[in-house]
Amino acid sequence: MRPDKRLNNQLRPVKITPHFLDYPLGSVLIEFGNTKVLCSVSVEEGLPKWIKEEHGWVTAEYSMLPAAGPDRMQREVSRGKIGGRTHEIQRLIGRAFRSVIDLNLIGPRTIWVDCDVLQADGGTRTASITGGFTALLIAVHKLMDKGVLTQNPVKQNLAAVSVGIVDGEVLLDLNYEEDSSAEVDMNVVMTGSGELVEVQGTAEGKPFSKDTCIALIDYAHAGIKELLKLQNEIVGK
Repeated sequence: MRPDKRLNNQLRPVKITPHFLDYPLGSVLIEFGNTKVLCSVSVEEGLPKWIKEEHGWVTAEYSMLPAAGPDRMQREVSRGKIGGRTHEIQRLIGRAFRSVIDLNLIGPRTIWVDCDVLQADGGTRTASITGGFTALLIAVHKLMDKGVLTQNPVKQNLAAVSVGIVDGEVLLDLNYEEDSSAEVDMNVVMTGSGELVEVQGTAEGKPFSKDTCIALIDYAHAGIKELLKLQNEIVGK
């Protein structure tokens, strides 16, 4: 039995609260059990100087509040540099979004997706992708309503979830207790059509088989379908 009495293929209770902030074009508070992430979207006219092509850009920033976990963490700005984990997660989130956005339809502007972890209990990067993309959909609808965008640049929807092997069993949506003892830990990013965007899987002790990998992705696929359904309900409102 899992610590929170869930079935092996069951997500934690997921809640997405849209329009959580007044100022961003799009914002949501997403909760996966005790993991809570605030996602907001802002649009900036112009592009990073290194982009020479005539297309827009979508990028992300990720951070954890000092009190997001049991022990206070020092703010990275106080340390004077972004940590390797944060940098890797930011790149993951940005890559995921760009995989399903037609950058040519954005125009010469940059869309920023900020993901701030208020409370961490496992799966913060997958919650950031699922919540961040929901906020991005809200922002895109507003840009189209305002006439800033004339066509919808979203090719298809996107969500992410964690899976893993704990005590020899495949589990969906690991919390921190499960993640910290997992024999295999995997994050899966997938589109609404079931295509894989990114798979990050690591064996913590011994290698795992191809059949195990397929079982993990199947569990993730089922969970992501539930997340996409919730995402569509929220954006529809």
